Amino acid sequence: MIIHSGDPALRLYDVTEVGDHRHLRAVADWAREYLCNPHPDLGRRGPVCPYAQSSIDRNRFHLAVWSGAPGTVDEVVKAVEPYRAWFTELAPRDEPDSLHTAILILFPGAYGELELIDAAQKRLKDRYVLDGLMIGEFHDGPPDKAGLWNPLLRPLASPVPMLVIRHMVATDLPFLADDPEHVQAYRAIFGDHVPAHLRDVVIT
Repeated sequence: MIIHSGDPALRLYDVTEVGDHRHLRAVADWAREYLCNPHPDLGRRGPVCPYAQSSIDRNRFHLAVWSGAPGTVDEVVKAVEPYRAWFTELAPRDEPDSLHTAILILFPGAYGELELIDAAQKRLKDRYVLDGLMIGEFHDGPPDKAGLWNPLLRPLASPVPMLVIRHMVATDLPFLADDPEHVQAYRAIFGDHVPAHLRDVVIT
């Protein structure tokens, strides 16, 4: 467990520390059984998330729980903000294992209010992208975002509503291509070094 030096209420667990906490256990099992394995509908070879297993192996796959029941988008956004700053302290981009780092902030109190998770992700995305970060929404709705390789798949399904913070990687271009500022932020990091299979992505 990692405890925030300025706020002991903020705690990060890895998948070996979830104990009997049912929400943490559900996400740890989901990560191992879903993210780290192939899926028949994925449309490509390899695991659902190419980084999850290496993140877990390096103890860089951090889980946090926000215990309240958010009533507004503002409340979700406010709850996430301390983790954004903490992420940049734990994983400066120039450190060797930084790209394997993720913080998954669970909102079990958001069951039945999943639109708050979606709306918070949408509101936060600009700021995160401009700082070279990504923030993704996951829940059992599931989020209505298609897979890159199979448009019929909704890959962001998870057993607990959550928002996930990680570094931007080169394969994120399709998630950014429809916004010129997002593309500019991408190019500030990767220049014109776009992965070969993404060179046909239409950029706004």
